[in-house]
Amino acid sequence: MSMHNPPHPGLLLEDYLGDISLAEVARRLSVTRATLSRIRNGHASVTADMAVRLGILLGTSAELWLGMQTSYDLWNERQKPQPNVVPIAS
Repeated sequence: MSMHNPPHPGLLLEDYLGDISLAEVARRLSVTRATLSRIRNGHASVTADMAVRLGILLGTSAELWLGMQTSYDLWNERQKPQPNVVPIAS
């Protein structure tokens, strides 16, 4: 288990976008600027649909974006008190 907080995938978008404005990227992705801004600022998750769109736009894999989202989500979930789940005896 990772001991550090993985970044939200939205924070890594800047590395891929360079000087292209969020408005232009949103237009190319066929989403609203508000939707993209929420992802960029870590206030919304990268969904499977968005991962596919980002993969096409940026020449990456959808799995890259979903993997980053999953790592981020799991790390954050593991910081919370764990439920009292009783394992199935093997």
